[in-house]
Amino acid sequence: MSPARPCKGLRAAVAASVGLSEGPAGSARSGRLLRPPSPARAAPGCRLLRLPGNGAARSASPERAGWTEALRAAVAELRAGAVVAVPTDTLYGLACSASCSAALGAVYRIKGRREAKPLAVCLGRVADVYRYCHVRVPEGLLKDLLPGPVTLVMERSEELNKDLNPFTPLVGIRIPDHAFMQDLAQMFGGPLALTSANLSSQASSLNVKEFQDLWPQLSLVVDGGPIGDGQSPECRLGSTVVDLSVPGKFGIIRPGCALENTTAVLQQKYGLLPSHGSCF
Repeated sequence: MSPARPCKGLRAAVAASVGLSEGPAGSARSGRLLRPPSPARAAPGCRLLRLPGNGAARSASPERAGWTEALRAAVAELRAGAVVAVPTDTLYGLACSASCSAALGAVYRIKGRREAKPLAVCLGRVADVYRYCHVRVPEGLLKDLLPGPVTLVMERSEELNKDLNPFTPLVGIRIPDHAFMQDLAQMFGGPLALTSANLSSQASSLNVKEFQDLWPQLSLVVDGGPIGDGQSPECRLGSTVVDLSVPGKFGIIRPGCALENTTAVLQQKYGLLPSHGSCF
C-alpha cells in the first residue's frame, strides 16, 4: 500500500514551488488572493479563479496562460491538503487528494456528509485505472465509457489510501469528459477524491454561485462557467454509477444522466447481464 501523502504544514513550500505566495496569518484560509484572468469576486477567505472559456475544452493561445495558472494553483492547493471546487462534465465538484486523510475528513465536514457514504476517485487517463483497481472487464469497455459522465465501481487495489472509504472493498472511478479535470488529474499525478459541490441532501450545483455558502470553507474555487442548460431536473442527476465488480454482470447503482447509453454499451456491445446494485 502506498503511504498517504503528507498534507499538513506544506502550504508555504508547495506555494513557493509554483510561484505562489502565502497570505496574511490569521486569515480564514492562508494563501494569496488569486487574480483571475477575467474579473470575478470571491467571498472572504476564498480564492476564485475563472477559466478562459468553459473549461470543457482546452484553451488555445493567448488564453493558455489563464488555463495554466488555474491548473498550477489547483495542484498547489491539492498537494497542500486543501479542498478545491472544480467544474466537471456533469456538475460542480469538491476535490482533494485521495492520499491525504485529513483532506478526506474535511470534505465530509464541509458537505455534512455521512462517513458511510463513499467518495469517488477521479483519474486523468484510462491507463491509471489499472493501478488503483482490479479490472475484470475488457479494456475496450473502459475506453468506450471513459472519459464520460459515468462512475465505474470496481474492486479497489492496495494502492489507494486505506482511509478512503474504509468500509468497502470497492471504489468508484471517474474520468470526466472535461479537459480541465483531465489536465488537473494528470498534473496532480495521483488519485483525487471527488464528490458534488453541495451540502448533503441539497440540490447539486451547475454554477459556482449555487454553492457560494461553501466558499469560505474552500481553498480555491475554479469557475468554468455554467454546466448544461440548467433548465431540466435531468441536468442535476450527476454521473451514472455502475457496479462492474462481478465478472460478466453489471448493476446500476445510480441512473444518473447517461443511463441509456451506458446500458446499451454494457449489454449490446459487451454482453454483460444486469444484476442488482452492489452495496457500494
